[in-house]
Amino acid sequence: MTHFPLDHRIYSSISCMIDHPGKKKHEIGPGCSSLSYGAMQELGPFRVYSDGQALYKNTHSWNYAANVLFLESPAGVGFSYSNTTSDYSKSGDKMTAEDNYVFLVNWLERFSEYKDRDFYISGESYAGHYVPQLAHTILYHNKKAKNTIINLKGILMGNAVINDETDNIGMYSYFGNHALISDDLAQKILKSCDFSPNATSQSDECNQAADDAGKDTSYINIYNIYGPLCPHEGTTARPGKPSLVDFDPCSDYYVYAYLNRPDVQEAMHANVTKLTHDWEPCSDIISNWSDSPSTIIPLLQEFMENGLRVWIFSGDTDGRVPFTSTQYSINKMKLQVKTKWHPWFVKGEVGGYTQVYKGDLTFATVRGAGHQVPSFQPLRALSLVKHFLGGTPLPDTTRY
Repeated sequence: MTHFPLDHRIYSSISCMIDHPGKKKHEIGPGCSSLSYGAMQELGPFRVYSDGQALYKNTHSWNYAANVLFLESPAGVGFSYSNTTSDYSKSGDKMTAEDNYVFLVNWLERFSEYKDRDFYISGESYAGHYVPQLAHTILYHNKKAKNTIINLKGILMGNAVINDETDNIGMYSYFGNHALISDDLAQKILKSCDFSPNATSQSDECNQAADDAGKDTSYINIYNIYGPLCPHEGTTARPGKPSLVDFDPCSDYYVYAYLNRPDVQEAMHANVTKLTHDWEPCSDIISNWSDSPSTIIPLLQEFMENGLRVWIFSGDTDGRVPFTSTQYSINKMKLQVKTKWHPWFVKGEVGGYTQVYKGDLTFATVRGAGHQVPSFQPLRALSLVKHFLGGTPLPDTTRY
């Protein structure tokens, strides 16, 4: 990885479920690799050629804005592991936050030149839990020690799982509003289903309607509703012409092949001797997830009260955790608007839309991006993260 003498750092904990061998469509939750997705397909300095044998440069890598640290968590995901196998059966949000915190403290002790720099946490999808809970743990230990152990300044989350009830309502609203299901079916789901955290079961009408919605949306990539599907499994015989503009929907296969090369694993100092099967982008070794609160909204409120910068962004073609879900979740906080809804620009084009709330919470959409925003719109994602780090508003003029 190329190192740049920058004043900022981002720690990126990426977790998402997308279509790949061995996983069911529409599933979302903990267990996927930040190396596989965040580093190799999104915001990292390199991407993998279609033959799975070599890398090419990502000219819109977030390394141009920050020093980036990718962390595989919880234990068992990607190349990470535990010497205590029982850890895999008791993983959960709390344990993940505690383990990540211990790792960061030890990492900063070993690389002390980074210890006093501004620190930010970023993630997507289920990292809507990981990021706030790690931030909460950092604040707790800073206050307990009456000392800045980790110089946390803010968090950045994309297409994030925030509040179960509004996440579900927003998803089905998005389906209906984007002609993925009929308006009648969307209304039936919203009327017959109880998405509140107290719901213990659903009616037959709700279950049938949800099944119908699943069938209607099963023929597209729900994580990028206007994008193509991968037409083949595996790699290509020869490397194709790479493109940062048109994301290759088969990239999962290229990364899988590359990270399963013995020489790559050796070069990365991966614990290959203890791997009983091929490296996987998402792990099935985590057999039980012990805790997952229905909402992390109280943590977002805590961060604003403590002066942390909170930015939440949404790729507007993601149907799995769509912008409607995020809007509904933010609305539950009943925040006053500081800067009303407006387009923001990159290179003279609309990069998306944004609204800023009192308390230093910014919501932004990224136009033309799916669930993994930097994969589909790398330039717009880089522009967004630069403004986040700089604490500057997203530009409301085409002259930017």
